[in-house]
Amino acid sequence: MRVPLLDLKAQYGQIREEIIGAVMEVLETQHFILGPKVAELEEQVARYSAARWGIGVSSGSDALLVSLMALDAGKGDYVITTPYTFFATAGAVARLGATPVFADIDPRTYNIDPDKIADAAEKIPKGRLKAIIPVHLYGQCCDMDAIMEIARGHGAAVIEDAAQAIGARDVKGRPAGSVGDAGCFSFFPSKNLGALGDGGMVVTNRDDMKEKLTLLRAHGSSPKYFHKVIGGNFRLDAIQAAALSIKLKHLDLWSEKRRENANLYNMLLADAGVPVKTPHVEKGCRHIFNQYVIRAKDRDRLAGFLKERGVGTEVYYPLPMHLQECFGCLGYGQGDFPESEGAAKETLALPVYPELSSEAIGYVVERIKEFYAA
Repeated sequence: MRVPLLDLKAQYGQIREEIIGAVMEVLETQHFILGPKVAELEEQVARYSAARWGIGVSSGSDALLVSLMALDAGKGDYVITTPYTFFATAGAVARLGATPVFADIDPRTYNIDPDKIADAAEKIPKGRLKAIIPVHLYGQCCDMDAIMEIARGHGAAVIEDAAQAIGARDVKGRPAGSVGDAGCFSFFPSKNLGALGDGGMVVTNRDDMKEKLTLLRAHGSSPKYFHKVIGGNFRLDAIQAAALSIKLKHLDLWSEKRRENANLYNMLLADAGVPVKTPHVEKGCRHIFNQYVIRAKDRDRLAGFLKERGVGTEVYYPLPMHLQECFGCLGYGQGDFPESEGAAKETLALPVYPELSSEAIGYVVERIKEFYAA
């Protein structure tokens, strides 16, 4: 059996006519950048995320970048985030000349550990902590109350990296992206809400952030050709917005199917008696399983074994940020963040997309059982 890590064609097949209709509507208007379709999606995503405002941007990476720009982050500022994340989280900080400061993760959830944030914050010169960027990894929210308390105690902002977590809710039922000063979403095609290309959005409850983000995404101009600040080209395409508006209507159903698939994996893997740890879900959280990530003994050989038998897997992430060559100037080394380093060596994502059949999940588990029985 062939079980890909993700099958976008299966999703597209269910909503093909809706997507084609939405795209054709944009083609007929010939209004491709921003405009009414983007405004409509901004309102929909803001409402879905319990935020006052949504600002459509060109990607999840640019959502992080423009949010930091809105805070005037730059040289001499420090931003605390996790070393166990996609590059864009720390990359956005460094691109503006600010200094990324890493704090290790909770080994159960793989999310940044608030206690480690507090320790890191105490070492930063007074008044220089500009922001904290928690990453809601794999689709489960961080401990936002603890993070917000630390940030406010240091006069810092909080930018939620919710690239993998639109629709997730924390232990208090608050949607990902709605608690901090800004929340950043990615609509990269592989995300649980994926566009037809790149796209992203920032949500916020702050009027001042909304105004500045809107200004910055269009080269800082208002009105056109009159530039108040130096911004960038971070605008969202109307075709992407039109497609995303269609997909957003299906998102809760897709997320529920992902949870069902995760629960089936949990049950079958427990019955199989294999030496893997299934995902930990904090009580009261709504995990949307953008990825279903196990922790496995002999991870790399297992991944190779599964590949040979038609099962797609992925390692998120094989090398933590503090050990990346481009961040060597920060002075971190091996052993500085042991939980992140351990996760990088042992975690493996299995297929979990909504259209995945129970037979396919059973096949994956049987192959895992076969590997450890050898």
